Order: sequence, then C-alpha cells, then structure tokens
Amino acid sequence: MGVRLTEEEAWSRLASAHTGILTTLRRDGRPVPLPVWFTALDRRCYLRTPAASAKVGRIRRDPRASLLIESGTRWVELAAVLLHGTASIVTDEAERAEALEALNAKYADHGPPSTRLPDAARAHYSSSAVIRFEPTEPPITWDNARLRLRDDHRPQREGRPDAA
Repeated sequence: MGVRLTEEEAWSRLASAHTGILTTLRRDGRPVPLPVWFTALDRRCYLRTPAASAKVGRIRRDPRASLLIESGTRWVELAAVLLHGTASIVTDEAERAEALEALNAKYADHGPPSTRLPDAARAHYSSSAVIRFEPTEPPITWDNARLRLRDDHRPQREGRPDAA
C-alpha cells in the first residue's frame, strides 16, 4: 500500500481537522500562508474572517489559493492533505448561514466570549466575511503511517539502504 489517501479519506481528514493553513497571494504574487479555522461541507471548505481583513482583499484580487492540513509529531505519523483551488466571498445568504452554523458548532468551545474581548478586537471581528474554498484539482495527500517499516534485524542490501 502506498502513502496516498483516497479522496474519501482526504475529505474525512479535512472534516476532522482543527486548523488549516490557507495560502493566498499578494499583488506581487508572493504567498501569504495563515492559520485558519474552517469547516468542510460538500467537498468545499468554509472559513470566517473579518470583512475588512487583508485576506478578503487578496481573494478579491486573485482567487487562487491553497489549503493545507497536517498531523503527526514523529516521521512515521506525518500525514497531510493539500488542496489547490479558488477562494471567493460567499454572498448567497443561505450558503453563508449554513457555513456560519457549521463553523459555530465546530468551534463553539475554542474562542473566548466576545464580551471578554477588548473593544478594538470586538469591533474588528464584528463584521465578518465567509470565504468558500473550492478545490480545482484532486488533493495531494500522504500518510507515512502506511509505510511498512523494516524489522531492525533484516539486513539491508549493499549500496541501497532504502531497498527492501
């Protein structure tokens, strides 16, 4: 078995992931990778961000984006899903409401109550945009746990330490 995940496995990992890295592009093409909380619905990902954020401006200028999730602390545990696609601001109210409901349910226990935020932070987050990320190609995936490691006592072939 290889290290790649099936598309179903990739979307299952996306649905259960806590934090992703969304990368958007500056005017000059330089990437801006930022951690985001997101939810996966119908093979799309949604996230919320302040409406006045630079992220919204970058997406309006250039919709190309990528989303990465990863897990594992040891090499044999390393797993990831990388999606390339387009990001857009959700304007349909029903889609926006569904995404916000899913985001609120997923992250209900992870943020402070808005009443505890400083006034400036509360004002910054008071108006939010919902971003839809849609993949434009199949996911790139790997899960090193799928590799069958050799037993320590098995001899290596001369000149090819990775051959088994």
